Amino acid sequence: MSTLPDPLVADLVAIVGATHVLTDTADTARYVSDWRRNFPGAARAVVRPANTQEVSRVVSLCSARGVCVVPQGGNTGLVGGSTPDASRGEVVLSLDRMTAVRRVDPLDNSMTLEAGCTVLNAQAAAAEAGRLFPLSLASEGSATVGGVVSTNAGGEQVLRYGNTRDLTLGIEVVLADGRVLDALSALRKDNTGYDLKHLFIGGEGTLGIVTAATFKLYAQPTKVVTTWAAVRDPQAAVELLSLLGNAVGERVTAFELIGHNALAQVLTHGTPGMRNPLAGEHAWCVLFDVSEASARLDPTGAVEDVLGQAMEHGLVLDAVMAASGQQTHDLWALREHVPEAQRLEGLSIKHDISVAVSRIPEFIHEAGAALQALVPGIRVVCFGHVGDGNLHYNQSKPIGMADAEFRAVEDAVHDTVHAITARMQGSISAEHGIGRLKQAAFMQHKQPVALELMARIKQAVDPANTFNPGRMLPLDLLLSHPSH
Repeated sequence: MSTLPDPLVADLVAIVGATHVLTDTADTARYVSDWRRNFPGAARAVVRPANTQEVSRVVSLCSARGVCVVPQGGNTGLVGGSTPDASRGEVVLSLDRMTAVRRVDPLDNSMTLEAGCTVLNAQAAAAEAGRLFPLSLASEGSATVGGVVSTNAGGEQVLRYGNTRDLTLGIEVVLADGRVLDALSALRKDNTGYDLKHLFIGGEGTLGIVTAATFKLYAQPTKVVTTWAAVRDPQAAVELLSLLGNAVGERVTAFELIGHNALAQVLTHGTPGMRNPLAGEHAWCVLFDVSEASARLDPTGAVEDVLGQAMEHGLVLDAVMAASGQQTHDLWALREHVPEAQRLEGLSIKHDISVAVSRIPEFIHEAGAALQALVPGIRVVCFGHVGDGNLHYNQSKPIGMADAEFRAVEDAVHDTVHAITARMQGSISAEHGIGRLKQAAFMQHKQPVALELMARIKQAVDPANTFNPGRMLPLDLLLSHPSH
């Protein structure tokens, strides 16, 4: 039996060319499954436009045909927000061909990049101009500008420089009817009405397709003091952070907490040469950077003084400061390898929560006790950006427990962690977003009035629900708040 050609595919080919419309299973495989393999799907087609004009034409075509579009950057998301639902016949619009660095202005301390440019290449473009693009995350080699803007990505240096929302000066975005909103201005001050870019930053591709963005740049640090320290407990980590802030102010660039189970898994599954930076085993460690841009100043002495005080008061048990760029790299490699090590360890349950920094110790204590009561022997893999209150609070199954048995308690584990987070006025998703994975918790813990406002914004900007339907905002939420 012959299969009729898909007229939509033919029209997409007319816009971007035959080599950039993918329909064969082998060609589309990397675009239709998420990194965690939780949401495998299938696409009617994967289309790869070369510029904003082609994105506009593709969106106009799909909108006119009633075809839903799933925007995709590097596909490094962790909540199922950028892959297609096989039941809907969606088109994946990949921005991986749009990689240009449009402009770098070291005098203005800004740079404009196309959505497919990776974070790593963005860092390199800034460095070539003698500037720093401070966004830094484990997936920076594949995560793209459009993706980090759409998910408001954070990373290790949020403490000093802020997350993507704080770094973004302007965006270019294709709307659901194909029109282009050019808001790429590098202005630091513009009080002419609503700041529309903030609708799309963190919007997870549900309101428009970001095709380019303008970012802030900073002076490159001339000195970075990297330290790995064993601390008495999470309370000691928070107090050490406070001492550092008092001593060096905003120069504290990153401050990461690493629990024993996290480091143990890295040392088990890491690359050859990875080793514990300190003698003996410790329940809790921190990894932090203190950086200085002025060549006339060196924060090393101040950091040494803080560590000495912290040791005298029993906050720090042992510490090592990197003596070279290679040692700095090696220390950060331990932290950055935690997610991959946990994947190699086997089935796990993941959370990306935030609470006030002062409540980090309380959260860790209360959640740990509750989970041990729920699943005796559960292994908490706790690590993350404690400097801004964001923990990756994950769980590996107890030794000897079958995968099926662990999956059976997953919902109860989520409910326990999210309930404690909500009780402490925290967030169930600090930087990964909602996607499809966290919708149930999102609906349970987000204020009803906030959900209603989000639904009305979605209906106003994308009334046909063309972009990323069923991601972040559940379809029944949109139906329960029809537009007027």
